[in-house]
Amino acid sequence: MFKYGIDHLTVDKAMAIAKGRLKAGLSPDAIAKVQDCRRKVEAMAQGKEPVYGINTGFGPLCDTQITPEETSLLQENLLITHAVGVGNPIDKELSKLMMICKVHALSQGFSGVRLEVIERILYFIEKDVLPVVPEQGSVGASGDLAPLSHLFLPLLGEGELWVGDEVVSAKAFYNKHGLQPIKLAAKEGLGLINGTQFILAHTIMGLYRMEYLLDLADVAGTMSLEGFMGSASPFREEIHTIRPFKGNLRVAERIRYLLKDSENVQVHEHCQRVQDPYSIRCMPQVHGASRNAWYHLNELAEVEMNSVTDNPIVLTDELAISGGNFHGQPLAMAIDYVALAASELGNISDRRCYLMLEGKYGLPRLLTEHGGLNSGFMIPQYTTAALVTENKSLCFPPSADSVPTSLGQEDHVSMGSISGRKFNRILTNLEKIFAIELMYAAQAMEFRRPNKFSPVIEQNFAIIRNKVAKLENDRLIKDDIAAMVSLVEYRAFIVR
Repeated sequence: MFKYGIDHLTVDKAMAIAKGRLKAGLSPDAIAKVQDCRRKVEAMAQGKEPVYGINTGFGPLCDTQITPEETSLLQENLLITHAVGVGNPIDKELSKLMMICKVHALSQGFSGVRLEVIERILYFIEKDVLPVVPEQGSVGASGDLAPLSHLFLPLLGEGELWVGDEVVSAKAFYNKHGLQPIKLAAKEGLGLINGTQFILAHTIMGLYRMEYLLDLADVAGTMSLEGFMGSASPFREEIHTIRPFKGNLRVAERIRYLLKDSENVQVHEHCQRVQDPYSIRCMPQVHGASRNAWYHLNELAEVEMNSVTDNPIVLTDELAISGGNFHGQPLAMAIDYVALAASELGNISDRRCYLMLEGKYGLPRLLTEHGGLNSGFMIPQYTTAALVTENKSLCFPPSADSVPTSLGQEDHVSMGSISGRKFNRILTNLEKIFAIELMYAAQAMEFRRPNKFSPVIEQNFAIIRNKVAKLENDRLIKDDIAAMVSLVEYRAFIVR
């Protein structure tokens, strides 16, 4: 079992908890830390010295002291007034990831939130009853205030919840299940809504999705190489050890594995072609650069997953420091970088699609033997061209922008929430681009028979042919593309 606040959280573990494959809960050590920190907060709340967010107002009202009697109302008002998100609800799994990350942060014993609050959040996670959170409204500092407010409104008996595929009011859910709303105490509202969990959930989801797509890029590219009769020479180990970027080495190694024991490669290595176009020859350099970006963001995300990002941070019985751990910039800039890296995978994939249509090296033009009457695969490449251009337009870095908020108190914000959303939109487009390339590659490989390919490539070819037949004459390709997209989305391809 994963122990919140104690164990080290990773992308794979967070996704496993969210998907119900890994159990998670509070250990006695975490409970002790939570309760000790709560004791410190309660002492500060009763004291005369102003401590931000514990016995004062928020943001520009930080110089207004609040009486102990007003504390609960202040904390509940914080969630209610900050729940101003707009737009469509985020995916339910993202809501769950947000709660998982928040519980892990709160359980480290620096936030001062009571155990009963954390246990109610765990109840929602374990029952798969997930808050409805609008996708727009966060500027990524002071934390993801609006989405986190929506995430935790149900603690108060407010807001809405996903119960299965149905949206119900929190009040109705509580009435049905005999639950009472939580009455927040000092520091708790601030501890709940200060933090980067919206940005972080999108980062975790994006990293999880992109890891598979990086592997799939190598598979699709190798199948295109086989169909194009490209050379295996550019992937030799000795080329890459003298320019040893981690991602480049990994891609070259993978392509060598994907080409191993390919009869087709052995045949076309004797064709004495001097050079292949860059989209074939430079896969280690291009795919590898995208992998390097993924490695960087994954490293930063692990730091963030295991950090405390609310404010103020309670350090000792007398010391609670108002700092800036809620600021999303450390993730925002790297997300923008990886979004560009994901977009580039689509760019080179589209070029390989175009390459297979040109009618070179024994391939018929437009990948059809009956051109003229038939358009073959001419038009799906229009779709990849549209998708890569849309992705390019999504590569503007939101982290380059900042709009002051909170009467200038929050005068520099990260916009990382927008970065995270755009990153995942790019990945959705990338899934469709790879679906089309894989369809093209399978068609091109048909013209290399009776040559056989490596075992893993033959398996992936069979997966495609189980859903999409060879194109002999024009038909409604839309259905083929939809089938291919489903294969990508459900991770049907063997990538390792």
